[in-house]
Amino acid sequence: MLNSKERLHKSPGQVFMQFLGLLMFAFYFILGLVIIFWSDFPLEFSRFYRILFGVALIVYSFFRFVRIMQVRNEER
Repeated sequence: MLNSKERLHKSPGQVFMQFLGLLMFAFYFILGLVIIFWSDFPLEFSRFYRILFGVALIVYSFFRFVRIMQVRNEER
């Protein structure tokens, strides 16, 4: 068993992976918003499919965020 002081110190690899996970969450979330609200989107999608794809990306980003929080809580 690790004592509380040892559990607070994470390896640089763990810190980097957590940062990368949060960065990817933000990327998918912002990409979903951009696809929904950018009226001159370069790809030809109807408005319905743009909104559907944007919402799917936002939902996926929240699944990633929940997974990051689960892993973070398991480490504690």
